[in-house]
Amino acid sequence: MTFAALQPLADRAALFTALRQDALATALEALGENRWDADMAAGTLTFTSNADPTRQLVARVQLVATLAPGPRSLLWAWAHPQGDPAGVAAQLRDYGAAHGIVALSEPELPFPDDATGDDEWMTAAAHTVGGVAVELTGRSPAYIAPVGGGTRAVFLLDAPIPPLTVAAAAIALPRILSGLALPDARTAVWDAARLAGWTLSWTDESFSGATVSDSSGTATFRFDDQARIAHIESALHPQG
Repeated sequence: MTFAALQPLADRAALFTALRQDALATALEALGENRWDADMAAGTLTFTSNADPTRQLVARVQLVATLAPGPRSLLWAWAHPQGDPAGVAAQLRDYGAAHGIVALSEPELPFPDDATGDDEWMTAAAHTVGGVAVELTGRSPAYIAPVGGGTRAVFLLDAPIPPLTVAAAAIALPRILSGLALPDARTAVWDAARLAGWTLSWTDESFSGATVSDSSGTATFRFDDQARIAHIESALHPQG
């Protein structure tokens, strides 16, 4: 467990978050081996191909938070010296204040007492924070970057990647689900539809399935008796 108060929000957005990060990874693979550079004054994160520096992917970027192993704490961007007090992190702060989630409304959040604070835990915690940011702002993808001394920075990107369609999700999901644990798959599917702007309908009153659709096609998720995704059936439209 990373941050107990934040985990339910990250879990709700887990499917959508994973799909958007996969889309970013696919775009970056086209660059081959690459490096990234952040210009917080300009508000950009630039990925540059090592083999051909003229090939770049430039994204608008906003800092959400940093997680530092030294003080063993998370610092929200609205309270960070390099952050924007009125940026996306302020939406998380305001949501926390409105819903009594102190972990979102306080400027600094100590790591849990039982947190190891090692690389694996830091990465997992940063991904939790990224998922929360996606869930509460509707913006994606999240990007986690090491910024020195073991500190992780969590960003939200406005990257030149296509919007998430049902067709793209249906193609990517078998691969993504093989390595993704969803504590509540039904809610994750519903939330992915909400965040992606798809239409969703339940197949029956027991919520044993959900059908999502957009202009690219439809996909029906079937859930087993433990509410896990058991099967996905899709009917996709030819794309011009």
